[in-house]
Amino acid sequence: MSGPAYDNNNIFAKVLRGEIPCNKVYEDEHTLAFEDIHPQAPVHTLVIPKGKYVSMRDFAAKGSDAELAAFVRAIGKVAAIKEVEDQGFRIIANTGVDGGQEVPHLHVHLFGGRRIGRMIAQN
Repeated sequence: MSGPAYDNNNIFAKVLRGEIPCNKVYEDEHTLAFEDIHPQAPVHTLVIPKGKYVSMRDFAAKGSDAELAAFVRAIGKVAAIKEVEDQGFRIIANTGVDGGQEVPHLHVHLFGGRRIGRMIAQN
């Protein structure tokens, strides 16, 4: 099972190419972090790898050690930049239809700035 193919026209690919502007929070050789345009919390920042990865599964299987390390470190750096590392934050990476993924490029939502609440709503 290989999963969906990468779509070069997804919105995050366009952000990475500079075709769509973003409010950049952090950038390094392998990652980009920017503010979500529809924030769900006082702090709502997206962290994405610069490589063409559809999901966490895809990234874990194909990403280089340098990319994987940079991505994890970028999350920590963004939490520090946004000053939520001490009081707490949540990271979410939605994957696939059932996981609620809307953009087919791996991205982590970093939420903070207030108590976030339950992880999953009860049905």
